[in-house]
Amino acid sequence: MFDRVSKFLKEVRIELTKVTWPTLSELRATTTVVIITVFIITVFIGLVDFGLAKLVGSLLR
Repeated sequence: MFDRVSKFLKEVRIELTKVTWPTLSELRATTTVVIITVFIITVFIGLVDFGLAKLVGSLLR
């Protein structure tokens, strides 16, 4: 059992050396894009929810 775990961890270490890690500027840029996208989608869903709530409310009166 210990041999299998040891082999697995060695393989993980080898694979991690193949990873291309982002630079700090790339990380900041992609994080900014994600935050802005989430904000835009949140506003859109909020507006649609508000509009549908008003529509359903007016139909039920």
